[in-house]
Amino acid sequence: MNAEPLTIQVDAQRAVSALWFAPSEPCALFVFAHGAGAGMAHKHMAQCAEGLAARGVATLRYNFPYMEAVSKRPDPAPLCHATVRAAVAAAHLRAPNLPMFAGGRSFGARMTSQAQAKAPLELVRGLIFFAFPLHPAGKPSSERAAHLADVAIPMLFLQGDKDTLAELDLLKPVVQSLEPRAELALAAHADHSFHAPAKSGRKDAEVLAEMLDAAAAWIVRVTR
Repeated sequence: MNAEPLTIQVDAQRAVSALWFAPSEPCALFVFAHGAGAGMAHKHMAQCAEGLAARGVATLRYNFPYMEAVSKRPDPAPLCHATVRAAVAAAHLRAPNLPMFAGGRSFGARMTSQAQAKAPLELVRGLIFFAFPLHPAGKPSSERAAHLADVAIPMLFLQGDKDTLAELDLLKPVVQSLEPRAELALAAHADHSFHAPAKSGRKDAEVLAEMLDAAAAWIVRVTR
């Protein structure tokens, strides 16, 4: 099964590439934004899409405009938010009968949650964050989570417990403050990239499978 390339029109001047990947009979759809340093075709993004498809979830991956332009500098937040909205709209047109979720990896997770906080993403049932970047490495803070109080739909945080961009003593209280609409699934020994060191006895594929299992099970609960 190959990903199908698509084009998403963000505004009159900008369009971005996207990839549709779905099992034969999907039960849900995830609109999946990439991290700051790697686009939709990155190996980790592809592995997540393939793993979700194996669990019955279709995905629409897409680039932000700066990634489309092969730039290393992320777009301003308003343009990222507009791109998230355009991707959600395109995903709904592609599969109008599937329950829809949105989110992303790191930077993409934060841009999606900010967009949802400013104005609800139409028809999105919940947000899934793969390694939410709570703060820069070495600069612990929870300021980046302030907008999450304005997100009224369910949220799932998938995090490595050794993630230096989301110290647990800060992340856990954030999630607890958002309960019952927020849940946290932790991967033991894993970092921001869901990599676990060899000495932990865990393989990266095992960590990712654990996170994808948690995402698929959560989607089922939310859509009941």
